[in-house]
Amino acid sequence: MNELYPIGDVARRTGLSVSAIRFYADEGVVTPTGLTEGGFRQYDVHAIARLELVRTLRDLGAGLADIRRVLAEESTLQDLAVRHLRLVEDQLRQFRARRAVLRTIVRQHTTTEQVSLMHKLVSMSDDDRDELISRFWDFVTDGLDVHPGYLERLHNRRPHLPEEPSTEQLEAWIELAEIVQDDGFRTELRAHFHRAFGTEQGKLMATPEMLARAERRRLLYLEAQAAQQAGVPADSAQARDIAERMVADSAAFVAAMTGDHDIEKSRRTMAEFDRTRSAQRRAQLTGTNLMVRYTTLVATINGTPKPDPDKTAAVQEWMAAALRQEPT
Repeated sequence: MNELYPIGDVARRTGLSVSAIRFYADEGVVTPTGLTEGGFRQYDVHAIARLELVRTLRDLGAGLADIRRVLAEESTLQDLAVRHLRLVEDQLRQFRARRAVLRTIVRQHTTTEQVSLMHKLVSMSDDDRDELISRFWDFVTDGLDVHPGYLERLHNRRPHLPEEPSTEQLEAWIELAEIVQDDGFRTELRAHFHRAFGTEQGKLMATPEMLARAERRRLLYLEAQAAQQAGVPADSAQARDIAERMVADSAAFVAAMTGDHDIEKSRRTMAEFDRTRSAQRRAQLTGTNLMVRYTTLVATINGTPKPDPDKTAAVQEWMAAALRQEPT
């Protein structure tokens, strides 16, 4: 015989209140299995199981209409989960965006107008973000007389906000979106590129040949960085070999630019590296620092390594120390 339980027992078994159980009965979601002679509602174990499912689905945010369809087998539990998962993920994205805006407000002295702008920025579509960055690079590179391949490289330096960005990535996007629309930032960066590539030597720097040389230097630097971070001693043969190859590459790079191949000068320059003087010179390069700021924000958004002057200086010091060792 199928045992029936009074509504008070059902409430204790399911964790639902008596009023909630009555509500679901009145709404036709889970009706009583039977009634006592006095008209009191009773439920069997199958009804109790359905009520437990109702409670779980409600806790997950499902609506009564969806729950009815699942219980009536008009819709599967998986279908409901798929639909609701999309809803939850959308809500999570909205919450992350709101958190990023609120954190930015807390960190900065934000005006009412800026709050509206920040919310608009984090709510932009992928196409809108892409269009914003395209307009920025169109302005910065307008009239820049360099090889088209270099212009393409610049335009490809853009953020790709992931589908589920972290708060840090959203905050970086807010800052990036603000600076690429800032007339002062855009104008100064544009002036920097026109100064840097306004001479014949500057134009040469943007040619495919020199960009290929720059890429070889970058790979050699990464080799040096890996060795330095792995703890390879500066007085080792390995460190000396890497440093000497960097010297030769630097001399060849300068020779390609100026026609002057002076390997001893390149060696002295590298061996005499001084972190303090380097930082002071870097602080004076306004245009370069603007580009570093842009690149750092893009790297944060994309989840890729960010420029780190301190790490770079440590690698340069390591190579300088290797060059100062007496050859064995």
